[in-house]
Amino acid sequence: MMNLYGYWRSSASYRVRIALGLKGVEVRHIPVNLRKGEQLSSQHSGRNPQGYVPVLELEDGTRLTQSLAILDYLDATYPNPALMPKDAVLRSRILAASLVIASDISPIQNLSVLKYIRAEHGQEDVGVKKWSAHWISKGFGSLEKMGNPDTKFFYTDAPMFFECCLVPQIYNARRFGVKMERYPNLLRVEKACQSLKAFEFALPENQLDAPK
Repeated sequence: MMNLYGYWRSSASYRVRIALGLKGVEVRHIPVNLRKGEQLSSQHSGRNPQGYVPVLELEDGTRLTQSLAILDYLDATYPNPALMPKDAVLRSRILAASLVIASDISPIQNLSVLKYIRAEHGQEDVGVKKWSAHWISKGFGSLEKMGNPDTKFFYTDAPMFFECCLVPQIYNARRFGVKMERYPNLLRVEKACQSLKAFEFALPENQLDAPK
């Protein structure tokens, strides 16, 4: 069985949990407590020199990092159901929407970034929350204009790569006080995802390392 090193509230770990659920792939979940700094230990840096989660450790000991790269591996290794369509244009659009989240929104409101803002610029929690909400809202404003309103999910009638990214980001958006009613198209997609067991299983509060 593969090992997934992650953290219950990490949006990147959340993406991979969704993909694993959609693929029906079981893994052993091993928590890395980001609040306690376990990601900075020599043990974890041996798994990922960046000191980030998630890390997917294959049965032969090979370790994969970066959530989108892990999703790509899972899609290549377990092709059904597909996370990406065969149509090249549609594939590009789904990847572009996913990168709005994974490259433009998520990195600048990661725990390590927020800790730096607090420490180096004297920002209190209110300021950090506003920072995060601003960048999430900016990205969501763009995404709201994208997608296909005639499909059940964002671009297709089945959840794919993008939905694995969107749902965790909406979870974070609510944490930071983003007014989600401004984004009815994104909420429509979220609602469709919420009816699926893979998304329920992947919820942060359903993880073994979540506070009880």
